[in-house]
Amino acid sequence: MVDRTNDDEMKVFHLQLPAQPQDIAKLELGAAVYLTGVVYTAREGVYKKVLDQGLPMPVENLAEISNVNFHCSPAAAEDGKGSYNVGAVTATASFRFSKWLGPWIDRSGARIIIGKGGMPADDYKTVLAPRGAVYLTTVGYGTGALLGRGIKGVRAAHWINELGIAQAMWMFEVENFGPFIVESDVQGNSLFAQHGEAINAGIEQLYAGLKPPALHRYGETDNRQNEVM
Repeated sequence: MVDRTNDDEMKVFHLQLPAQPQDIAKLELGAAVYLTGVVYTAREGVYKKVLDQGLPMPVENLAEISNVNFHCSPAAAEDGKGSYNVGAVTATASFRFSKWLGPWIDRSGARIIIGKGGMPADDYKTVLAPRGAVYLTTVGYGTGALLGRGIKGVRAAHWINELGIAQAMWMFEVENFGPFIVESDVQGNSLFAQHGEAINAGIEQLYAGLKPPALHRYGETDNRQNEVM
């Protein structure tokens, strides 16, 4: 479902999970998204266990419950009633999990990946788009508590004793969970990649007319091929 106000304002999508292919296909770059249903976390700890070690999925019918994989570390604490309170969820950088994402999507049925920092540029076209998957990014830093408000309960927490809070596979019951920004679409277009190209096209001008580096022994350089950042 999309809420439209006018052409000058951001589009806002509300998705019921598991998200349907036709609804995912409607997501537009730069639009805001809110999710209702079940969202699960899985990152390198879970990927290594399931994909590298060949262990069974904690939930055999995962795609029927949720097809949204959130790369995050929850701030969770036991509630004394056999479950957990989650005050905040902080996204982690998704590009670190690139090598697992194709096999994970094939195995889990994930169609929406959430994280921060985006994916390697080629992954949008070669990993996500061919599988009908898209990437959503969190909105800046410091929004963990805001996102936490959308978590209404913990449905399950798999491998928590073995992997710990950050790496365990959490399944959150969520309502109006967001906002997230559509960073890639089903055609493999990437908001980050587009804006990165626009910025890089003019970055040489920032170097024009600058004096030669003075701190050579500290690694200062005007050769962009040697830059770390």
